[in-house]
Amino acid sequence: MLIKSPVKSALKESQVTDEGVYNGRRSLLKSMGFIGAGTLLSNSIATSANAEGFGLFSSDEVKTFEQKPLKYTPANVTENSEILTPESKVISHNNFYEFGTNKSDPVNNSQGFNVNPWSLKISGEVNKPFTLDYDDLFNKYAIEERIYRLRCVEAWSMVIPWLGFSLSEIIKQADPTSKAKYVAFETLDDPKQMPGQRSRRVGGGIDFPYVEGLRMDEAMNPLTFMSVGVYGKTLPPQNGAPIRLVVPWKYGFKSIKSIVGIKLVEKMPPTTWNILGPNEYGFYANVNPEVSHPRWSQASERRITAGGLFSRNRIETLPFNGYSEEVAHMYKDMDLRKHY
Repeated sequence: MLIKSPVKSALKESQVTDEGVYNGRRSLLKSMGFIGAGTLLSNSIATSANAEGFGLFSSDEVKTFEQKPLKYTPANVTENSEILTPESKVISHNNFYEFGTNKSDPVNNSQGFNVNPWSLKISGEVNKPFTLDYDDLFNKYAIEERIYRLRCVEAWSMVIPWLGFSLSEIIKQADPTSKAKYVAFETLDDPKQMPGQRSRRVGGGIDFPYVEGLRMDEAMNPLTFMSVGVYGKTLPPQNGAPIRLVVPWKYGFKSIKSIVGIKLVEKMPPTTWNILGPNEYGFYANVNPEVSHPRWSQASERRITAGGLFSRNRIETLPFNGYSEEVAHMYKDMDLRKHY
């Protein structure tokens, strides 16, 4: 990632997770009997989704989503022992329930997703609300590369080269008022394009649109990133095209995808997984190996590398996902077991 002075958490390019593994992980975990966040979805939702087959497009309508190369400032990286995840795994192993609950559903069900035109509205407790269109996402802010670890609450991880810009750039442009204490995010709500969203019509499960939130100091932290690309190209839809959040010291479900709304608010905003399971998924969701998920340990993780989904790449999980040096100060007076 682009860091003027190397820090312990900086990663080198040879450490990124392969693009194919990142997008196909859920099927494997289910076949191995692993139960993750998706178990909170009701049986009625799962049954409806399977019956529907998420067959949004007929075979003759399916088109492969076209990623376009981006101009960006390459990451200034340092040496360490981690291995980058191959690109093929990052774009085939995904959690994106808007396109289905299996790991392979997002890539299979999203290739016809239309990202242009796009509208991202910035509003709330700001003096200068504004809206970004599709072209603005790539032209309004200088795009840089950041190589970040991604740690899923399901206890697997990757290392990915994202392209984008700091969230702080958007917030500064909006000129927050003194009432702005939190930043709320919202994903696109479009059941016609996102077949997984149709499940809410049956009842139970996720009440789309997906929503997330950060405290203002978290949002302004230099590591907090708005990604518009990966591996030198625009994001594919299964990874959150055209723009998503990346917060590397938090569990992956905090990094909301396909964002259409950013709103600065005075009170802590609701977040999707916290609504579904407040005893399992806290608002902060900071990576903490000392605080287990109620149904599994978070002390270690399976790093997805070029060795394949069945490779044994078990590593020890680091506090704040290895980014303590940059973010721990924001939580120094907090009980991180209570505020998980």
